[in-house]
Amino acid sequence: MNYPILSDPDKKVARAYGVVGLTRPLPRRWTYYIGTDGKILAIDKKVKPGSHGMDVVAKLQELGVAKKKKE
Repeated sequence: MNYPILSDPDKKVARAYGVVGLTRPLPRRWTYYIGTDGKILAIDKKVKPGSHGMDVVAKLQELGVAKKKKE
């Protein structure tokens, strides 16, 4: 995907968003779409692994999120 994404190996962000916790060590398959201002634009709680990459791109385009700049 040509969009910025978050890697969270220590699960700090996942804990903050409530997708992991003491009783749930593995994260829920939710996708949060966060604007450049830090506000949540949308949450997808019905992730379909087989089509999720394309679903994410479509949602980002729908939300008007800009692609990341080429380096």
